[in-house]
Amino acid sequence: MIDRRRFLAAFSGIGLGSTLLPGTLWALAQGKPAITKAMIEQAESIAGVELSDDARAMMLENLNDNAKGYEAIYALHLPNSVEPCLLFDPLLPGMSPIKGSATSRMSAAPAVAARGVPKDLEEVAFYSVRALAELVRTKKVSATALTDMYLARLKRYDPLLKFNVTLTEDRARAQAQECDRDQAAGRYRGPLHGLPWGAKDLLAVKGYPTTWGAGGFEKQTIDEDATVVKRLDASGAVLVSKLTLGALAMGDVWYGGVTRNPWNPSQGSSGSSAGPSSATAAGCLAFSIGSETLGSIASPSTRCGTTGLRPTFGRVPRTGAMALSWSMDKLGPICRAVEDCALVLESIAGPDGHDRTVRGTGFTWDAQLDWRQLRVGYLKADFEPAPEPPAQNAADAPKPGDGVAVAPPTPQQAAKAEADKARREARRLRGEYDRRFDQAALLKLKTMGIDLVPVTLPDLPYEPMVSMLLAEAAAAFDDLTRSGRDKLLTAQGPHDWPNAFRSARFIPAVEYIQASRARRLAQEQIAKAFENVDVVVAPSFSTQLVATNLTGHPALILPNGFREDDAPKAPESADIQDNVGGPGTPASLTFIGRLYGEAKLLALARAYQDKTGFHLKTPPLPPRA
Repeated sequence: MIDRRRFLAAFSGIGLGSTLLPGTLWALAQGKPAITKAMIEQAESIAGVELSDDARAMMLENLNDNAKGYEAIYALHLPNSVEPCLLFDPLLPGMSPIKGSATSRMSAAPAVAARGVPKDLEEVAFYSVRALAELVRTKKVSATALTDMYLARLKRYDPLLKFNVTLTEDRARAQAQECDRDQAAGRYRGPLHGLPWGAKDLLAVKGYPTTWGAGGFEKQTIDEDATVVKRLDASGAVLVSKLTLGALAMGDVWYGGVTRNPWNPSQGSSGSSAGPSSATAAGCLAFSIGSETLGSIASPSTRCGTTGLRPTFGRVPRTGAMALSWSMDKLGPICRAVEDCALVLESIAGPDGHDRTVRGTGFTWDAQLDWRQLRVGYLKADFEPAPEPPAQNAADAPKPGDGVAVAPPTPQQAAKAEADKARREARRLRGEYDRRFDQAALLKLKTMGIDLVPVTLPDLPYEPMVSMLLAEAAAAFDDLTRSGRDKLLTAQGPHDWPNAFRSARFIPAVEYIQASRARRLAQEQIAKAFENVDVVVAPSFSTQLVATNLTGHPALILPNGFREDDAPKAPESADIQDNVGGPGTPASLTFIGRLYGEAKLLALARAYQDKTGFHLKTPPLPPRA
């Protein structure tokens, strides 16, 4: 009985390792003593190659002579923290990180301190970081009082929203007391001093589980603090909770259930930064840290009405964070206001000597940067209605008597077709309704005196380039798949990680490289499209979401209005992922910056947010009993 790993190693020895063909052959050969030429021939059509009979014979001859490679690598038991030796750099030749302001400047102090502190401290729960910072700086509120208040809210609303994985209560109280002692001694650490925050539970925190939201990892501990955690500790921020993420950073389904949208708890919060967005929107902490590989800050920020920043790839160190895709993972803040994101980014950005992708020196926020001088583009085609798909001509469909066998659909097939049709129509109606928010945004920007320049993204096959993410994710969790422990993950559908990891093992190595080359082409062409503008405005779920995640551009997602009573109702579906939108829920808008251009990006987004005020609205949560 030939061993699978030795079998696959044989293909590595003749230059066919890691392609679809050997994995397909192995599936055909299980339980058989040897591989036959017929098996190879059957596998060729799946692999997309055509071999001669001599080549097949030569492959058979090599099977028993080259059977070591994969086995030796498997024996290393590579942990998730070991990165590949290949690095993705969003900067093209001749580019360098944009230098920021030499001096950090916040906006003018808000009047909250002069107004005094409400008798009920929970009235400040939805204050911005900037406003909370002023209360702490002026000693109107202590770090301990804020921590107690937010811990109470985390406990109260978790049964409804399911955003907590682990409360870090002891650590938080000790940190808050230290912050109060420091301030009493005249040691004020800056705008995050004493402010409670939450970490997406893919960030390692010493002494607490780091579960990655996944079944089978519930008791995993990592004996270190992630770089971002260390930096926020140093800034005086108080970690109060490790928050949910969809298992292994997909969606909002984790081993404890589904994290919910505070605006409509019958809906999921989206993901994978599910807990950070939900808890921040619900006023249960001052800010949070999420991550994005392909929409994991953008999507839950949209669903929950938060303000999320996806920094430039390479801006924030990922040391101590779960790896999903080494060439696409990014960490960033999820807050209630744009300036909050800027203040948090200032604390977490810059090299740490471990994450080799991090470039530049850091980030400095300048609230006085004149946004009126910026060149602003907009993705014209993405703001226009999507073209209707061509209707099938019934006259062209095969009919009985045409010489083509036409089997009538089964009741199950007919029901599925009808459900798919209804789902497509519901999405079309939602998209049609939501375009009013996009159009209103363009009008508002124009009334602000901004001359919008149309920008066109290059017409490239962005979706196929995502095969890089899938292959890297399958490698990051290789042992999970090979051991069969992927069965412990909660979600097991065709679009969930277990199936995606298995499928990704059949991506040919050649096609991974070809996708990488296409991605480089995208970098070059998108850089040209953006070279005459500082910031680009776009709908949040347009082509740009995939394209700019591939190129590493920064993006700021903010609330852009709320659906009214005339909005299409959310579908009543057992699939919570399909239960989106509906009256009372938020829409969003995205601002995209140039590489390392967060300063200008944030300046414009903050000006727009201040003019619209959508971030000030709070979700209709049940009051205290």
